Amino acid sequence: MESGSGNSLFKSAWLVSLGTAVSRVSGLLREQVMAYYFGAGLATDAFVTAFRIPNLLRDLFAEGALSSSFVPVFKDRLVKSTKEDAFRLADNVLTVLLVVLAVVTLLGIAASGLIVYLTAHGFVEDKAKFDLTVSLTQIMWPFLILVSISALMMGMLNSFNRFGLPAMAPALFNIGNIITVIALFAFFDAPIYALAIGVLVGGIGQIAIQIPSLWKIGYRYRPRFSLIDEGLRRMLRLFTPMMIGLSAGRINILVSTLLVSFLVEGSMSYLNYAFRLMHFPLGVFAVAIGTVVLPRVSEIASRGDMDVLGQTFLEALNLSLLLMIPSAFALALLGPDMINLIYQHGHFTPENAENTSLALLHYSYGIIGLGAVRVTAPVFYALGDARLPMRISIISVVVNMLLYYPMINVMGSEHGFAGVAAATSIAGLLNFGLLLYFLPYKGVKVPYKKLAIKAGLIILASAIAMTAARFLPLDGVVPSTGLASRVLKSLVPLLFGAGLYIGLCYVMRIGEIRILINALTHRRRAPERG
Repeated sequence: MESGSGNSLFKSAWLVSLGTAVSRVSGLLREQVMAYYFGAGLATDAFVTAFRIPNLLRDLFAEGALSSSFVPVFKDRLVKSTKEDAFRLADNVLTVLLVVLAVVTLLGIAASGLIVYLTAHGFVEDKAKFDLTVSLTQIMWPFLILVSISALMMGMLNSFNRFGLPAMAPALFNIGNIITVIALFAFFDAPIYALAIGVLVGGIGQIAIQIPSLWKIGYRYRPRFSLIDEGLRRMLRLFTPMMIGLSAGRINILVSTLLVSFLVEGSMSYLNYAFRLMHFPLGVFAVAIGTVVLPRVSEIASRGDMDVLGQTFLEALNLSLLLMIPSAFALALLGPDMINLIYQHGHFTPENAENTSLALLHYSYGIIGLGAVRVTAPVFYALGDARLPMRISIISVVVNMLLYYPMINVMGSEHGFAGVAAATSIAGLLNFGLLLYFLPYKGVKVPYKKLAIKAGLIILASAIAMTAARFLPLDGVVPSTGLASRVLKSLVPLLFGAGLYIGLCYVMRIGEIRILINALTHRRRAPERG
């Protein structure tokens, strides 16, 4: 790789990672507040289930199909036409989006009872739990509109190579949640309602933080509504297969929600807490890289330079593996101490922590595949092909659902929730494998042997570093009890493992670690190849 292009990609990814890290830290604080005030039980199961319903559509209209289909078309307008023309496209897309989502939201509020009945049927026998879930669902439906507007704003700013502030927008969502819970907790007979209201407050915050940046790039929203606009039609040609592919994944989540609703009480909460913790490295690293890659490869594809496109993809994939593989080992081996530090306060019991740790163990290896998909799928989208990723997504979802029953049985009745996490992880790895296999058919060269060797070295370095960190002798060195003990027992092994991993990567001549360090220290020396 040329250091110039490598540094450019890595620096942009680092900027997004930094902003996302702030958002993820605030997200963990939000989960701490939730765990402290509500623990893991009826109320949190109801909230997690209720939030999951509009959240599924958020993945379609916001972080998923909407942004992935909008950015390539918007970027193409910027490259081949004018900024004003691109802004007219954004006006039209935003207006159409508002109309469609307003209808969806009203229908969702009206049908919340039926939706909960179908997706969490196990709650029906407990009328209080069922009714609470329905009420929370109705309150949180408008979040779909707010987060979709935020995602469109983020796509526009990313297309102008403004990554940092949009990446921090989710922090406003989490801060809004935290403040609302603390402020309103005592005002409700069922305090979990404060958390639902906080979702809407946070959604407004995500929009507000991005408005000044949009003004700086010259954007002023003007309502336009044209269903025959060519840019909108191009976007819909990408959006439709993306939505179908993502819908398969959302159906999968609904199926898992239905299954988990029949498992032991707290199962939904264990998976949610573990999922949030797993999403910290996924968001800070993988989502950040994918955010940078989409506008970058869209611009390259618009110029038709396949060699540069292939090189950019390999840079992004190597960076993803460099960061996600050690993250997986860290979550698997150091996860229990992290959970004790973050969650085990207030109503969150040691048993809750043990079960959440088990769920995290089986989510951990899945982040490698999920992270790699984030940088592989955008290449297909940039080349105007959303159908093949859709088909692969559907295959992965079918495999995921087929794995639920046997994996739940393997884990046993008390720990069936861990089987749900394991099935999700296996399907994520399969999704990436199939995308990588078919990428050469789109004209993008993939050096499989070289990638396999590099991945093997990264796995070896990660296993050695995080195993050494797991068994780091801390007895007698750190306090045995108290908050200071939890902090040190969590952070010292993590920092030791990270440092040892970086050192091993240097020894093994894994070139991407040198590019990453060079990018962060603003150096331009070409790395040794690994």
